[in-house]
Amino acid sequence: MSFLSLRRRWMLLCGTGLPFGTGLAATGKLPQRKLKLAFPQDAGAHTDLATEWWYVTGYANVADREAAYGFQLTFFRSRVAQTQNLQSKLAARHLLFAHAAITDVTGKRLWHDQRLARWSGEQPSAQGLDVAWASTQDTHIELRDWSLKRDGKDLYTHLDATNFTIDLKFLQRQSVLLQGDEGLSRKGPSPSQTSYYYSLPQLQTSGTLTLNGKSITLGSGSTAWLDHEWSNELLDATSVGWDWIGINLFDGSALTAFQLRDKSGAAVWDGGSFRAQDKLFTFHEGEITFKPMRSWRSTLTKANYPVEWMVRTPADFYTVRAVVDNQEMDSTNSTGAIYWEGLCEVWDSNNRKVGRGYLEMTGYASPLKL
Repeated sequence: MSFLSLRRRWMLLCGTGLPFGTGLAATGKLPQRKLKLAFPQDAGAHTDLATEWWYVTGYANVADREAAYGFQLTFFRSRVAQTQNLQSKLAARHLLFAHAAITDVTGKRLWHDQRLARWSGEQPSAQGLDVAWASTQDTHIELRDWSLKRDGKDLYTHLDATNFTIDLKFLQRQSVLLQGDEGLSRKGPSPSQTSYYYSLPQLQTSGTLTLNGKSITLGSGSTAWLDHEWSNELLDATSVGWDWIGINLFDGSALTAFQLRDKSGAAVWDGGSFRAQDKLFTFHEGEITFKPMRSWRSTLTKANYPVEWMVRTPADFYTVRAVVDNQEMDSTNSTGAIYWEGLCEVWDSNNRKVGRGYLEMTGYASPLKL
């Protein structure tokens, strides 16, 4: 199978190939239908679909220490089901959530916080009726004093959380990575269980983290990854959660792999991708295997999380190890989920450390509900 250069595709979609204003937000189509993504509009919110998130993970090099800290921030949008025709502009049509965390590798501690607010669906106005909103034209989400937005080619985030602050700039160095079938990513046995999904790997990251009043300036080589995903239906009825990795490899490649599990731990669906030198290889269902190698038990929730995996893909098989065992996130005050989200390092089949990124595991404390 041949693959167009994604850099060429990005130019085609953003330039003469597809004009701005013809993105998915304007169509109202269900996600099982294949449509071309158009940027920058499809970097914004898709309020016609039920669920959406923008998800940034990365690691901070500090002075002479590599990956001294991990960081993650996620903005979620959930459309509120309307049981009656509400005319008021004050009516909540969407809920916006946000999670943020810093992993202190040396201190072996996770710091995390969360936010929740209603959004009427209106764009910002002089009246200032909403404390949270999301642009439908490009990446720009505001949730009280937390934000993620694009300015030119760069992304910026600022979050003032309890005991920590994240103030970072992300420079896009590679073309957009369209996951699945040119952005349409299957997540289950039914065609309706799909999402629109793209990634921005290998983001050059700069700025500061503040932890307990101490300012930490990021050094060169600090790197992040962004996922943006939206859908109407994502999980099969038998799925209780998923395991996912997004890995920035040191040679500039990008590895994505995921599986959705049933209550016995068996894979309901799997997939992912590998991109190297602008060549994208998409993994199909049945080609990914997650094998747990070592687990950690949470003292708070009693959940057992595999913190070391053997992940077999068509590209290679990889050992994925958490840098800190306890990176469990409790978001019961916002989305309601308890999950594991943390910095990890990756070794290839020749036992060479080849990259680092983030591992996400959901559905271990209790079945995940979206």
